Amino acid sequence: MTETKYQAPPDGWRTFLLLWATQSLSVMGSALTYFAVTIWLTTTLYPEESQKPQLAWALSAVGLAFAIPTVFAAPIAGAFVDRHDRKRTMIAMDLANCVLSGVLLSLIAAHALNIYGLVAIMALAAAFGAFHNAAFDTSYAMIVPEEKLPRANGMMQTIFALSGILTPGLAALLISLPALARQGKLPFLPAPLAAVSDGATLAVGVDVATFLIAAIVPIFLFIPSPKRTDLETATGEKKSLWADVREGVTYIWRRRSFLWLLGTFTVANFTSGALVLQPLIVKFQLAPDWTPRGFTLESALALLATVGSVGGVVGGFAISAWGGLTKRRVLGVLVPLIASGLALILYGASHWLVVTAVSAFLLEGLIPIMNSHSQTIWQTQTPRELQGRVFSVRRLIAQFSWPLSTFVMGGLASRFDPGAIIMILGMILAAWCVIGLFNPHLMRVEDKEWIEAQALKNAGAAASAD
Repeated sequence: MTETKYQAPPDGWRTFLLLWATQSLSVMGSALTYFAVTIWLTTTLYPEESQKPQLAWALSAVGLAFAIPTVFAAPIAGAFVDRHDRKRTMIAMDLANCVLSGVLLSLIAAHALNIYGLVAIMALAAAFGAFHNAAFDTSYAMIVPEEKLPRANGMMQTIFALSGILTPGLAALLISLPALARQGKLPFLPAPLAAVSDGATLAVGVDVATFLIAAIVPIFLFIPSPKRTDLETATGEKKSLWADVREGVTYIWRRRSFLWLLGTFTVANFTSGALVLQPLIVKFQLAPDWTPRGFTLESALALLATVGSVGGVVGGFAISAWGGLTKRRVLGVLVPLIASGLALILYGASHWLVVTAVSAFLLEGLIPIMNSHSQTIWQTQTPRELQGRVFSVRRLIAQFSWPLSTFVMGGLASRFDPGAIIMILGMILAAWCVIGLFNPHLMRVEDKEWIEAQALKNAGAAASAD
């Protein structure tokens, strides 16, 4: 399938900036909720050192509840957004998550939340997010001029890092406000805040508001969706949703260089899943260092999250200003991943909060660089009308190891030292990516003519086999 030259709308960059700003607010709101939930698990549900195994499994369960729908709903979500208006899909999913966050807020306020309810809420939120992300990821390729796509990708990566800077401290502050009000230490709204039994509700309340803003703003923006001309088969029958999913799978399968690129991210996502153990590292491995310094568990976690996110913002701003490599972008993926593997080794080995913070800075700072280069490769190689299907299958292949890792980490951390687990996974990541530098298929992932020739050859082989 050949792609005709597409022209973005004249005000597309302005539209993207507005979307970027409102989605940034929503991401920050969601990060507030996730941080509040982590604190709730660590200090309220499983506060005792003897509950370390239960806490490990709870962290894994919440991570899995978010990861499984995010990954495995992606192909269906991608096929769906290739068939339907992407702007309306984004609005509907933001509204759905707004309501869901309201339910979470109510359960916490009523002291009726347990681990099972939390897992169910996180799973629903992730499912809604899968459809939202599929619509959003393919929408900004429709409104941003192609020459600005690397910069837009860098800005998109910066959203998550920027939220990590602002939200840990803000979440910790919001959670502490009711207690401070009851102690008479607040000069503003002491009575209403003192009446709040759990400060986590304040963090979740902000999330509700940001989802609502994210749903309202796109109503007033022009966000086109590509026109499908292939929704009917040669016999006049309507093509099924599963046929669209298969088309996304076939597109990638016939381009083996893409498979190797995805395999690299599969390994990277498995190793990064070990960071679900961060609360255990902070609570047990780093406690002898941060306790004498006057930190609390909440402030130590917030420090690591904030420093890591500063790294992410630095990396995001750098790639946004630089624009990334214009040739051999695959090096912009592999080299940062090798460095990430080394940073994971340092993270797992450290018994000092400052060294762990440096590792977190490096890990987060490299993410925008590798992801921006990868995203640009895919956006420039894949026809826009196929991007929903292809990108969602791409996400499934690259990220299925994330929930697998999250599950495995819970079991391993209940038996072995979390720091040693992270070190070993860092070694695996670095070694895999060094080998990738010598993989001819992976290193030719940007050679479009060669890849398409291989796709035709593989299509012919498949037809002969049939």
